[in-house]
Parts: sequence; C-alpha cells; structure tokens
Amino acid sequence: MSAGTATAIRLNVRVSLVIALAAFVGVVAFFWPFVVAPGKFGSNYAPPLIFGVLLVLVLCVVLSEIAEGGINSKALAMLGVLSAVNAALRPLGAGTAGIETVFFVLVLAGRVYGPGFGFTLGCTSLFTSALITGGVGPWMPYQMFGCAFVGMLAGFLPRATGRREVLMLATYGSLSGYLFGFLLNLSFWPFSLDPNSSIAYLPGLPFTEQWHRYLAFDLATSLGWDTGRAVTNLVCIVLAGPAVLTTFRRAARRARFQAPVRFTTSRPAPPDGT
Repeated sequence: MSAGTATAIRLNVRVSLVIALAAFVGVVAFFWPFVVAPGKFGSNYAPPLIFGVLLVLVLCVVLSEIAEGGINSKALAMLGVLSAVNAALRPLGAGTAGIETVFFVLVLAGRVYGPGFGFTLGCTSLFTSALITGGVGPWMPYQMFGCAFVGMLAGFLPRATGRREVLMLATYGSLSGYLFGFLLNLSFWPFSLDPNSSIAYLPGLPFTEQWHRYLAFDLATSLGWDTGRAVTNLVCIVLAGPAVLTTFRRAARRARFQAPVRFTTSRPAPPDGT
C-alpha cells in the first residue's frame, strides 16, 4: 500500500477475485467489436446492450461483495459525500471541449482511500451524476465501469510523497483521461460511421487491420476531446491536489476506518464519602 494511504474499504481474497472477474468481463465488454461481429444476435445494436446489462449485473455483484466484506459506516458516509461532490462537479464542465471535472477527485480519493474505495466511488459518482443530469442510457454502464477502474488503479500507484506524488498523480490523471475516451469509443465505434469509410468497423478483417482502423478512428474523432479531459485532470491535480490530498488524509486519520471497535462497561460511581 502506498504511503499516506488509508484503506477505507478492505479487499479480502473473495472480493479481490470478484473484482478480477469483473475486470475480465469489462475488458470483453469494451473490446467486443474484436470478439463479436455486429448482426450475430439479430441486431447490430444487440451486443452493446447485452454487454451493458451484463456490466450492470457484474457491478451489482462487486458492490454487494464489497459492502459485505469490509465497508463500515464511516467509509459509507465518506463515499456518500464524495459521490455527491462529484455529481455536483460534473455539470460544471458539462463535457464542453472535453473539459470534465469529475475525474480529479476520483483519482485523489482512490489514491488516499485505496483501490476498493476508488472502484466504488467511480461507480456511484457516475450513477448519481447521470440521475441528476439526465444522462441515463445504454452508455452509462460503460462510463461507470471506466470510472471505476480509473479510481481503482489510482489506489495501486507506487509510493511517493510531496511534489513527486502530485506529479505522479497528475501524469496518471492525464493518461487516464485518454484511456477513458479510448475505451468508451469502443462501445459505439461499429455504428458511428458509414461502412465504406476507411476507418469504419468491418467484420471479418484480421485483428491487426481492425486495430489500425480503430486507432485511426480514435485519433480522428476523439483526440481533441480526450486531450481536453487529460489537460483538465492535469491542471486540477497540480493546482488542487496538494490541498485535497491533505484534507482527505486528515479526514482518514480522524475516521480511522479500519480501527477495531471495542465496547467497555463503565463501573458505577462510588457513593459519596467512600
């Protein structure tokens, strides 16, 4: 565990295995265009809907395992507060030119409170903000899953302190901005272009040629948007990161998330004069 990290949600062996399985399902759900050709389920839109429902079920299983395995009332309260903060921050950027303000809190919280908390916060933040902004749709499970892994991976970053830590988190936040866009584009790429386009999805092509087509599609249609997200993450973490990290760690010390609870019985006060 990295320096200055307070594990708010304990990841036992069983929960870790469930998250590993969820990661596998998530990879398949995002990279389905290289696995399943559109039209095999009777409709071109069936695969993303099927995988979207599957992601929701997987996330429910993961969250229930986390809740059963090691989340206490203090961690739950912190999760609720930060989910509300992220839900309030997201409309401020509104995604204009890729400016999204939801990720930097997610990265910093995952760093301080651990990978389990980061995973859960990514899910709850996107779910809450989607309800507030009306962003509920078949894309929401993919967004929740993408943010969950952004928060979780922040909790696995190596040890660092001071300016080195802020620089490391800013670099990670910037890279995660590109990675999030790269993954989300995979979920709708096969339906977004004319099949005759040189960067469109074409079933039956070898993997390498299909991959080159997707890279060209991502660079042509999403690079500017993802750059806006990456720059926003970088600037927010560099400017606000030190203060937010200090605040999160102070709250973690006071909460003592994993401290055992002990009950003691107090003796009655002796009568006066004895």
